[in-house]
Amino acid sequence: MKLRDAPSACPSLWRCLPCPPAELRLDLVLSSGQSFRWWESSPGAWTGVLGMRVWTLRQDRDRLWYTVYDEEDEHEEEQRDGGPAKASKLDGAEADGILRDYFQLDVGLSALYRDWGAADPLFHKVAKDFPGVRVLRLDPVECLLSFICTSNNHISRITAMIERLCQAFGRRLCCLDGRPFHAFPSLSALAGTDAEARLRALGFGYRAKFVSGSARAIAEGLGAEGLSQLRTAPYNEARKVLCTLPGVGAKVADCVCLLSLDKAEAVPVDTHVWHIARQRYGVAVGGRSLSPRTYQEIGDFFRSLWGPRAGWAQAV
Repeated sequence: MKLRDAPSACPSLWRCLPCPPAELRLDLVLSSGQSFRWWESSPGAWTGVLGMRVWTLRQDRDRLWYTVYDEEDEHEEEQRDGGPAKASKLDGAEADGILRDYFQLDVGLSALYRDWGAADPLFHKVAKDFPGVRVLRLDPVECLLSFICTSNNHISRITAMIERLCQAFGRRLCCLDGRPFHAFPSLSALAGTDAEARLRALGFGYRAKFVSGSARAIAEGLGAEGLSQLRTAPYNEARKVLCTLPGVGAKVADCVCLLSLDKAEAVPVDTHVWHIARQRYGVAVGGRSLSPRTYQEIGDFFRSLWGPRAGWAQAV
C-alpha cells in the first residue's frame, strides 16, 4: 500500500493485530453501510475517522495492520483560548484496544457462523460467499445522527452527506493527499439555532430538521453520556427511548441499538428484509404493508431462528 502523507499528518509506525479473514473482512464490513466514514484510499487499504483520529487499515493474511495519523497543530491557538484539547497520542495498547472494541473482536465470529448455518440452511448457503462480516460498535451519537440520514437513501449518497456534515460542523483533524478529514460534529454544533438552515443548504432536505432536532433533544435531555448509558438498558427500553426522538422510527432505532448500543438481538427490518422473510423463509405475516405489527413479527421470527445475536446474522 502506498499513501503519500501530508507533512502535517505524520503517521505512527504500522502495527498489527492477529485477525484471520474468517473473523473480519474489511472490504465487506467497511463498505456495507454500517459506518459512512471510511473510503478505500488505495487497493486493499481503508482510511477513515474513528473517534478523534484518522486511521488507515489493511489486511495481510491473518493480520490486521493499522496506522494512526497525528492531529494537525493548527488548533493550538484555539486550545489556548479554551477550545477543545488536541487528542493525545495513542500508545500501542490503547490503539489495539480501540480497534478491538470498534470491530468487537472479542466476539468469536466463526463459531457464530457455524451455529447460524446449522439452524438455517439458507444462511449456510449464503455465508460461504460472505465470510468475516461482523457488526461494528459505533459511537452512539454519530450512529444515531448518521442513520437519521439513511431514510429513502443509498450508501454512496449517505456517505457524501455525512462527509459534508463533518466538513461543515466537525473539527478538522488532518489532511492526507490533499483530502481533509474531520471529526464527527458535537451535539452542540448540530443543535445550534442555524444548524437546520445550514443542513438544508448542504442538501439534507427534510432530514435537516430531524438531525438538528434530535441533536437538540439529546443535548437538552439525555446528553451524550445518557445516550451511551442505554447500552446497559434492556433492548425494548432503549428502542422506546430512541423512538421518541425526531426522525427516528423502528428501523433507525434498531440500527442504533445494533450498531452502537450493544443490542445484538436488534434486527432492522425494511421492505427488502420483509420480502426476504416472506419469499425465502415463508414467514406468514398479515397485511400488504410493513406495519408495526408486521415489523415486530419479522424481527421475532429471525430472533427465534438465529438466537441472541440475530442482528449479526442479518448483517451477513
